[in-house]
Amino acid sequence: MSMLELRGVTKVYGQGDTMVNALRGIDLTVEPGAMVAVMGPSGSGKSTLLTIAGSLEEPTEGEVLIDGALLRQMSRNAKARLRRRSIGYVFQDFNLLPGLTAVENVALPLELDGISGRRARATGNRVLDDLGLSKRADRFPDQLSGGERQRVAIARAVVGERHLLLADEPSGALDSVNGEAVMRMVHEACKRGVAAVVVTHDAQLASWADRVVFLRDGHIVDQTAPQAGPESLLSTPGQAQ
Repeated sequence: MSMLELRGVTKVYGQGDTMVNALRGIDLTVEPGAMVAVMGPSGSGKSTLLTIAGSLEEPTEGEVLIDGALLRQMSRNAKARLRRRSIGYVFQDFNLLPGLTAVENVALPLELDGISGRRARATGNRVLDDLGLSKRADRFPDQLSGGERQRVAIARAVVGERHLLLADEPSGALDSVNGEAVMRMVHEACKRGVAAVVVTHDAQLASWADRVVFLRDGHIVDQTAPQAGPESLLSTPGQAQ
């Protein structure tokens, strides 16, 4: 069974002269353990695809299924539980809680799942160490650089038993070394069976994926497996730099 399935998903904002077709009839399937990178020019619908896939927005038309469950048949509370227990998010603005330290931010999803604070913190410290942040674990978000906050957000998204990871430009604030560390962590999560959808403009990062989907004007215009490495993505039809 697919972990994520979009069937004919369309998203329209506004009406009349202000109407914008953000997505147009998107069909997308992501299996457990697979990483799909989504690329395309600004305004192509990449972030909208993620928010709809994660039940944060409703499609205007079409269906979204997560682990076989049809989202439109779920109550608001059921969707909230699904997001908390099954989906890890990495947003462009990080969404870290300012009153919690880095390790407390990472440990929070585990504690909400019923894991003891001590165990959750130990897991959080281990994940932060993997991302080179062990010495920053007790700092608050406003004491961290943009790149450090980005890595904390990644760590929070991959801890626990999440089944679906949705990441919007997860390496956007990072140098190449830390960007690779982030993608290695996402890749390791996929090896545990997590399905991942990663929005990126970075061909090097997209080369980690099993499949690359190219969006333009709300349509999927191409899909490819990056077998030949990141150089092949730079010349793929439909991809804008």
